[in-house]
Amino acid sequence: MKRNFLTLTVAFILIIICVLLLFVYQVRKSEVAVVTRFGKIDRVKIEPGPGLCWPWPIEKVYKLDQRIQNFEGKFEQFKLPDQNIILLSVYVGYRIDNPTNFFAKFNYGSIPEAEKTLEDMVRNAKNEVAGQHDFSDFVSTDPHRMKFAEIEDEILQKVQKQVHDNKYGLEINFVQIRKIGLPESVTQNVFTRMTSERQYYISKITAQGAEESSKIRSLADSQAAILLSDAEATSFTIRGQGEAEMMKSLEILQQNPSLATFNLQMDALEPFLKKSTLVLDQSSSPLQWLQQGPKGASPSGPVLTTNSTLPDLTPPVTRDP
Repeated sequence: MKRNFLTLTVAFILIIICVLLLFVYQVRKSEVAVVTRFGKIDRVKIEPGPGLCWPWPIEKVYKLDQRIQNFEGKFEQFKLPDQNIILLSVYVGYRIDNPTNFFAKFNYGSIPEAEKTLEDMVRNAKNEVAGQHDFSDFVSTDPHRMKFAEIEDEILQKVQKQVHDNKYGLEINFVQIRKIGLPESVTQNVFTRMTSERQYYISKITAQGAEESSKIRSLADSQAAILLSDAEATSFTIRGQGEAEMMKSLEILQQNPSLATFNLQMDALEPFLKKSTLVLDQSSSPLQWLQQGPKGASPSGPVLTTNSTLPDLTPPVTRDP
C-alpha cells in the first residue's frame, strides 16, 4: 500500500512538472520573449521572470537576445575617386531595439537573416562613402591626413538611417574599420610613392641643415675676424707702450754708459750661474769688476765692495759641472 502511494506521488509530481513545462516559460535578464498565437504575434514579454502560455500548437515562445552583437563584413575591393583601389572591411555592433518589428521583418527573429540584410546595407554605405574620399584619407605617412573617424561616422549615419527608415527594429551602436589592404598591382606603386615622399623629406631636412651650418660657419668666421682684429689692435697698443718705455730707459742709460754696460754684463752672467759652475780669470768680463784694487777701488770703473777677497787664479782653469 505504501509503495502504491509513493508511486502515485512521484507520478503526480512528474505530471505537474510536465504541465509546468508546457504552460510556463522563463525569460532571462538579457532576453526578450515574443509569444505567437497560431503563428501571429500575440504579446511581448520584456521583464525577466516566468510567464504563462498555451502549449504548442496554440502558442509558441521565441526568445531573442537583447545584448549588443557584432559581425564583420567581407574584405572587399573599392575604387576611389583618385583612381586608386583599396580593400576594406568593417565590423558592426547592433542590438534588438524593437522586438515586434524585428520579429516581423526577419522571419520569426532570425539573426542570420538580419545580419545578411545588415551586411548588404553596410556594403552599400561603404561604396558610397569610399567614393567620396581619396587614397590619402585611408593611407598616408602623415597621421593628420587620415580620416578614419570621419569615414566610420559617415558609414554609421547612413546605416542607421536605412535601418530606421525600414523599421527593422534594430539599433546600430557602432561601425568601425576592421582592416585595410591594397591589391598586389597597387602595392608596389604605393611603396614607390611613399619612398619618394620620404626622400623629399630627407632632401628638405638635409638642405635645411646645410643652410644652418653655413650660417653658423659664417657667424663664427665673422666673430673670429673681429677677435683677431681686436687682438692685433691690442698688440699694437702694447708694443707702442713697450717702445715708449724702452725709449725712456735708453735716455736714462745714455746718461751713464758705464752703468749700462755693467747692467748688461750682469744680466749676461746670471743665466750661466744658474745652469753651471764656471772658474774664470779675474780679468774676464764681467769679473774684472771683482778685482781688488788699492783701497777697494777700480782704476777705470765704479767702486765695488765685497765681503770676501777673490784669490788670484792664473792661469784660469775651467771645470765642467
